[in-house]
Amino acid sequence: MRNNRTLFGVLALAAALSFAPASGVLAEELRTPVGSQADRNEGNYPKTGLSQSTVRAKWGNPLEVRGPVGEPPIRQWHYQDFVVYFERDLVLHTVLKRETGR
Repeated sequence: MRNNRTLFGVLALAAALSFAPASGVLAEELRTPVGSQADRNEGNYPKTGLSQSTVRAKWGNPLEVRGPVGEPPIRQWHYQDFVVYFERDLVLHTVLKRETGR
């Protein structure tokens, strides 16, 4: 009877460990302060929902255009300080470029 309990305990432990992540796996933690882009933003970047014509009228022609890619078509307009992502004709998101020298 004791051997059955020991065997059951070993099997239960082995099953539990098979679902645990490998102890040798390492990951780097990156921390970005919540308001890190707020100082640079000041509302002077394209907001979600603006049309391509509105963005072009206010910020001029982009330095580079990428896309369209996928369905719905996604385009990227690259400006000096930010990248604007469009879904079809509307701003989906604007991402600030990383400042160098910080």
